Amino acid sequence: MTFDTIKHLRGRLPADDNCVKCQDLTPIITIDGPTGSGKSTVSRLLAKRLRYHYLDTGAMYRAVGLAIWRAGAELQNKEEVARICNSLDIKFIQRGDSTKICIGDEDVTRAIREPLMDLMASNVSALDIVRKAMIRLQRKIGSQGSLVAEGRDMGTVVFPEANHKFYLDASLEVRVDRRVQERQEKGESISREKVREDLIKRDYQDMNRRLSPLKPAKDAVIIDTTELNPHQVVERIMKKMNQRGRRTGISKRSISPTK
Repeated sequence: MTFDTIKHLRGRLPADDNCVKCQDLTPIITIDGPTGSGKSTVSRLLAKRLRYHYLDTGAMYRAVGLAIWRAGAELQNKEEVARICNSLDIKFIQRGDSTKICIGDEDVTRAIREPLMDLMASNVSALDIVRKAMIRLQRKIGSQGSLVAEGRDMGTVVFPEANHKFYLDASLEVRVDRRVQERQEKGESISREKVREDLIKRDYQDMNRRLSPLKPAKDAVIIDTTELNPHQVVERIMKKMNQRGRRTGISKRSISPTK
């Protein structure tokens, strides 16, 4: 599996988990949370403000899920899933304020956001072989520093030694409203009840999986975004990072815009 980012950083998957050490992964900001908490929008805004790279790990799992679904592979077939993971070529290409996600030369930005991929991403992320491959790749990307990493296990598993960890959450009904609006803006016709049902199912799968369940890191700052817009959340995050920098004296450089 390979990965391209804004600056066309590319590399093969490390051969083992020890190739990239967690303590080398700075400066990293992790933002975790459930669907509809606002973590994707907030992460993009924060990365833009700091001029950091933005890592959308959810999109990576969706891309894997899409590839497995297209191949007609059974999730129980570990050899086939491993083959797909090892041959997959994922690219994130920045175009202004938007990010295009490709598998090879194919733009799958819209395809991976289809409702089917919501649960498919959750299903494949529960597979040991997929998650280990993703973690190794994400850590390799993180070793290049200046990164806002968004996902569900960034602060707990992938980057446990990151200096700044945040967990965003919101009430179920607000998260449903946000998801419905997002789908309607794409021109989809969807009932609110169906969105609510899918969200509850996704939450349950993510929070109860054996590997890397969705939960706040013990040292994460938890922010309730129910009554906040994305820009207000970013301001709270910046304030918390600056406060921590003043207390510890170790983080000031990591929260300044990069050159």
